[in-house]
Amino acid sequence: MSEENPQKPEEMEEDPDPSDLIRCRDFLYRLVISQLYYDGHQTMGTNLSTAIQADPPCAPSDRLFNLVLKGLEHEHEIYEKPNANGVKPVRIGACLDLEFESESDTPAPEPALYETAYVTSHKGNCRAGCFSADGQLVATGSVDASIKVLDVDRMVAKSSNDDMDPSRLEQQGHPVIRTLYDHMEEVTCLEFHPKAPFLCSGSKDNTIKLFDISKANAKKAFKTVTEVEPIQSMSFHPSGEHLIVATEHPVVRMYDVNTLQCFVCSFPKHQHTKTVTCLNWSPNAKLFATGSKDGSVKLWDGVSNRCVNHFTKAHDGLEVCSVLFSKNGKYLLTAGKNSICKLWELSTSRCLIAYTGAGTTGKQEYEAQAVFNHTEDYVLFPDEATTSLCTWNSRNASRKKLMSLGHNGAVRWIVHSPTQAAFLTCSDDFRARFWYRRSPTL
Repeated sequence: MSEENPQKPEEMEEDPDPSDLIRCRDFLYRLVISQLYYDGHQTMGTNLSTAIQADPPCAPSDRLFNLVLKGLEHEHEIYEKPNANGVKPVRIGACLDLEFESESDTPAPEPALYETAYVTSHKGNCRAGCFSADGQLVATGSVDASIKVLDVDRMVAKSSNDDMDPSRLEQQGHPVIRTLYDHMEEVTCLEFHPKAPFLCSGSKDNTIKLFDISKANAKKAFKTVTEVEPIQSMSFHPSGEHLIVATEHPVVRMYDVNTLQCFVCSFPKHQHTKTVTCLNWSPNAKLFATGSKDGSVKLWDGVSNRCVNHFTKAHDGLEVCSVLFSKNGKYLLTAGKNSICKLWELSTSRCLIAYTGAGTTGKQEYEAQAVFNHTEDYVLFPDEATTSLCTWNSRNASRKKLMSLGHNGAVRWIVHSPTQAAFLTCSDDFRARFWYRRSPTL
């Protein structure tokens, strides 16, 4: 349990020289000033020139305009070329990128327009949920130690065909396709394998279990990992070969999914000082992030398993409840018990946007997650005080319409589909609600 993950053969990318970054930024400012002068905005140009102490003074020029035109001509070439790891970058418009204007002609529907498509009930509080990578399956977990796997298409069909002939509904099948019983205590977290038909679960019984959901009669796990503390959170490496695990212990575990060999960082000072509450792999697998009750967020190198950056008192020193990378890996979305969601720019290690206005007391009793919608146009966060869904524009933090989530207890988990306008909420009222936005033409 104390081994350090061995260095992989891939070479790490070198960070740019800080002096080069400063020169590039100064050059950019000079281009902006010259363009302002050229376009007749002398006052703004002079103010900016004074602010950055431009020396020598800038002359009017439209060079910036011409550079932008040239760049736009070749933009598609940059975003279709795979990187050194073979990962194809996410195209602009398909994810959040504050360096570019949104190019979406048909913006995603506001989450407040979604409707309840299906409700499933457990015999205890519903505390965990997840979507499969293709968005076709949903899993829910409960305090009653049970796990349900549901088919998304069947849930949508059932809600849209309420007036359909019962025999046709029966042919389509029941939305719940698997019910799994192999834990002894509360199921705290769930995660689908990114490539194989496996479901991974964590529990307060200190075990991690892998289920083969392709086998209809398999009610028990085919692999089990026994930990020494209750499981808090899990996240699969994008390849599916490794699994990082957070327990009530401050040390993060990394498991080889095939051999179940465990690795931890060999530097004690890199670890959190209190329980790790949440973690998440970046889509490009270069980093993973962790949040803790110690109030900090840490970024870890995906190859060496060492902490490479951290944000202390990320949420006013209160517990960090969730960490989530954007699809392009440029940003990290976090939520804390101060009822504030934050967007961090990883290249500069600074908070770019704070999404505020959720909660009436400013401090939560339970953990709540901040998530993106499938296009990353919106940030979603369940308001504990009102059992409503708070939504913000992810780019400018403007508040959208509140929506009642219809639960009679606190919403303990929220997760959005990676592929379509749908999300799942799990509540202490024993229920999980599947929310879906139908096309207006249907």
